[in-house]
Amino acid sequence: MLSDLIERIPSLSQRLDQASNLLGYDLREIVLNGPEDKLNRTDITQPAVLVTSIGLWDAVPSTLKAQLKAVAGHSLGEWTALVAAGVIRFEDAVRLVSLRGQFMQQAVETEQTAMAAVLGLDDAGVIAGCREAEQGQCVDPVNFNCPGQVVIAGHESAVDRAIGILKAKGAKRAIKLAVSVPAHSALMKPAAAKLESEMQAIQLHPPTLPVYQNVSAQAETSPERIRTNLLMQLYSTVRWTETISAMSAAGATHYLECGPGKVLTGLVKKIDKVATVEALADGATWEHLSKEGA
Repeated sequence: MLSDLIERIPSLSQRLDQASNLLGYDLREIVLNGPEDKLNRTDITQPAVLVTSIGLWDAVPSTLKAQLKAVAGHSLGEWTALVAAGVIRFEDAVRLVSLRGQFMQQAVETEQTAMAAVLGLDDAGVIAGCREAEQGQCVDPVNFNCPGQVVIAGHESAVDRAIGILKAKGAKRAIKLAVSVPAHSALMKPAAAKLESEMQAIQLHPPTLPVYQNVSAQAETSPERIRTNLLMQLYSTVRWTETISAMSAAGATHYLECGPGKVLTGLVKKIDKVATVEALADGATWEHLSKEGA
């Protein structure tokens, strides 16, 4: 994870060391050297993604940060956006995101669950297919990632039924994902209840930048509303297509993906075909932005 950049960007190492002290284990070692099955545990993956994303954010030149008009994050990435906007302290976010991962795992430890990506079917068709497949179980559309790409999650047998139904409705592909929890499905409500008590103990601050949240797909400024949405996000749909559309309608023309990958760069390009989108995890992009912001 970001091994090609970690030696060149001091803030990545600094944030990993800081988080390791907070968490009580060597997050830097796991991020760089695995083992992969340990890094893929959701209680470790979540702080790893948050910390490396903030390490990249720290290194964005101040001249570029001054030009930013808004922030947003996909699923877990919303926590990074809130740290970047000054809503949540880094230390609080690391602790809460670690607990978030634990609570999500605990919520379904006795259940057989799954997630699947559905490609080539409109949103309405996916929603209808999930309702048809429920049969007393849980299967929800959980990520509206971009036109023609929706992720579903819930009980494994219900997800399997939904895959068959959605293919019959015309989905080009429906692929089960290698994940340990059915994120954003109704099965995550117990995790949200546990996280709520932890979040009540920390102070949230008004954002320095508008923060577009997954639950509302609009900019939020009230700390209490942000807190409520962040808890609801655990068991609610990630409305990413609507979020990017709202940001574009508000005048956004240039997006920077701040995290260990380029997935969102591809999604944003499919939502707003005329936008300029760059990923900070890409070495060439980083060199370009560093010179531009110098």
